Amino acid sequence: MSAVPSLWRQGTAHWPLALACAVFLLGGALALDDYPMTADARTYDRALGKAPLDYLAGAGEGALDQLREQDRYFGMTFQALLVLAERGLSDSRDIFLARHLITHVFFLFGGIFCYLLVYRIFNSKPLALAAMVLFLLHPRLYAHSFFNSRDIPFLAMFMIALWLVHRAFRRDTLAAFLLCGAGIGILANLRVMGIVLFAAVLVLRGLDVAFARSREERGRALLTGGAFALAAMLAYYAVMPALWTDPVGRLPEMLRLLNSRPLPLVHYNLFQGESLYSRDGPPFDYVPVWIGITTPPATFLLALAGAATLTRRALRRPRDIFRNGPLRFGLLLLAIPIVVMVAVVVLESNVQTGWRYFYFLFAPLCLLAAFGLWQPLSSRGKGRRWMRAGAYALTGMAVVVAIASMVRIHPHQNNYFNSLVDRTTPERLSSLYTMNYWRMAGYDLLGDIVGDHPSGDLNLWTHRLLDYRALLPANVRERIVETRDFYSGEHNSFRVHNGVCHAPAPVSPVSYVKRIYAVTLRCLVDPVAWFGSFRREALASGEPLVRSTYHIHRDGSDLTYLRDGCPAEDAERGRRFFLHVTPVDAADLPPDRAGIGFDNRDFPFGARIDGTCIAIGGRLPDYPIASIHTGQFSDAGVHWEVEFTPDGRIIVPPTTDLARARREALAREPLARSVFNVYRDGRTLAYVRDGCTEEEAVARFFLHVEPLDPDDLPVHRREHGFDNLDFTLGRSGARVDGNCIAVATLPDYPIASVRTGQYDGTGAIWETEFSIPEGE
Repeated sequence: MSAVPSLWRQGTAHWPLALACAVFLLGGALALDDYPMTADARTYDRALGKAPLDYLAGAGEGALDQLREQDRYFGMTFQALLVLAERGLSDSRDIFLARHLITHVFFLFGGIFCYLLVYRIFNSKPLALAAMVLFLLHPRLYAHSFFNSRDIPFLAMFMIALWLVHRAFRRDTLAAFLLCGAGIGILANLRVMGIVLFAAVLVLRGLDVAFARSREERGRALLTGGAFALAAMLAYYAVMPALWTDPVGRLPEMLRLLNSRPLPLVHYNLFQGESLYSRDGPPFDYVPVWIGITTPPATFLLALAGAATLTRRALRRPRDIFRNGPLRFGLLLLAIPIVVMVAVVVLESNVQTGWRYFYFLFAPLCLLAAFGLWQPLSSRGKGRRWMRAGAYALTGMAVVVAIASMVRIHPHQNNYFNSLVDRTTPERLSSLYTMNYWRMAGYDLLGDIVGDHPSGDLNLWTHRLLDYRALLPANVRERIVETRDFYSGEHNSFRVHNGVCHAPAPVSPVSYVKRIYAVTLRCLVDPVAWFGSFRREALASGEPLVRSTYHIHRDGSDLTYLRDGCPAEDAERGRRFFLHVTPVDAADLPPDRAGIGFDNRDFPFGARIDGTCIAIGGRLPDYPIASIHTGQFSDAGVHWEVEFTPDGRIIVPPTTDLARARREALAREPLARSVFNVYRDGRTLAYVRDGCTEEEAVARFFLHVEPLDPDDLPVHRREHGFDNLDFTLGRSGARVDGNCIAVATLPDYPIASVRTGQYDGTGAIWETEFSIPEGE
């Protein structure tokens, strides 16, 4: 019974921790539904959590086969916990709020372990509380703690794992290292970067073995180090269903995925005014700059002070590295960000959306800030009182500034920048760094619309805005009617879409707008007024640049498409415009487009006003342009298309050449007979159809080429295993005297097989497959 009073005394002694937890829990509860769910939460994340549960329920490996290849080995643990929390919930709002709550509470657990770790190192409750508050009041991380169920759980678990590492080395017992290994095994499942901490523990144990003072110490270090490694691997295996049936056989596949780049094919990240392609690897200053400009300045300065204090101490007394536990742990905290940032550059790792893949680095940085605070708090001499007062004042100021910043931009803290960035010039800020990732501002706009329309139908149809309705109350969701009362524009990732939300103010008349630092994140405008202004300007500019089904007007780099007497708006909305820009110099193409030879700038239909259909084609790139190929397509195929030069000269398919190609093809036996007969002459394929119909001429051709050597494929096609050379009759052929002829060129690398045919909205109309003899 004596243990009960002891536990009570320990609990009451840490009442500031309990009070802080209560305050943060209350704040989280009040802000819970201010943040939307992400697109990943609606799709990949839930599938990732459901797969292992279905596997355990007896569905077998087929449950895992439904996942993307790279998802079978990483990140299932926390997602499965979230799916378990959904059990018994049927309403979409309840489901996503439950996911938000659990993710946020786990983030708070990270803060609690930050407190426990700092208290264990320094035996100071004020310092531990200060570190915890600095950890939890990072504006970006606080917002992400509700909707980001990938990076935030890894950050929190990283802090817990650091506590386990410190505990293991302080106690130096077999049980402590076994528990530490289990924690780091789970950490590596959340994100593979957890192996950094696994390697760090092995290095420290190796140093203990090398510098042991006795055979007994060396033996204990070997035993606990081996037990740690075994526990980590077993824990990793235990939470990795894909390895259960064949861990040895699946290991090579997992290692291959570790070295691959399984990000979306088209992804850019705006950094210091440059659009970085995610697969090219970041510049050397990418991670430190992002951390520096998005972390509260006081926290960052304290972390630098802590790093300087530890470095100075290690240089003055190198032997303390092996004898002084706090010093060695502090140097480990300093080494982790350095090693990770160097590895990111050397290995050319994927980066995207700011530094969200590296949020876990804030755990060691926050602990380094505690070391920076400890220096003035533990100083001796006449000025000690003033140094302590200054340290507490700096911490208090950091907390006040962080809270003020969060309140001012709530609920868009995920776009927080500190004073190191010019936040007063919106044109500059919006053109320098990625903002509004996941298009989170749309949910806030949706809330404004609901608030302005407390009853009756809600007429909504805007780009992705309705994706957020799952978080609305059921009675509100029932009132939504999908019509087009608003047109949406937004600042997302690395560009401003559709010209609607250009900083500092969007085009009038604005119905709803969300801004941060005077940058318009998203706005909704009256489509009739907005598109009508473009229609008036286009008609006032005189003759169109190009006449086709839609007349195309050009104003500088902007294209406007007009069609008088167009069909019903619903029919046009079901079609998408394609805009393919071919540069004079292929080196000007974005890296992900180099393989297809043109820049793809497809865009949606705009609106129908007074019988005229209008669409805004976006801006042409600023490099020299050789040709522009544009038109409309749907599942049924290409409805119209035209190719022209920047000055409006139509590029007409050379019908005489095509007629000659048809005559030459018909003189040979076809390689394949189908709706179109396919003929081959070296690397040229000719597709011939006598008396072809309009439907046959509209259907798109597919041409999939598989090389003998996969390395011959363009980088963006390697994960697919074949080169996609699809084309249309209007681009690569013509109807000549009622007969259709199209010509395509095969790549010059050795080819294993070719699969080709035509398809429409229902699938392949016809297809054939053949090989190319080696050497031809």
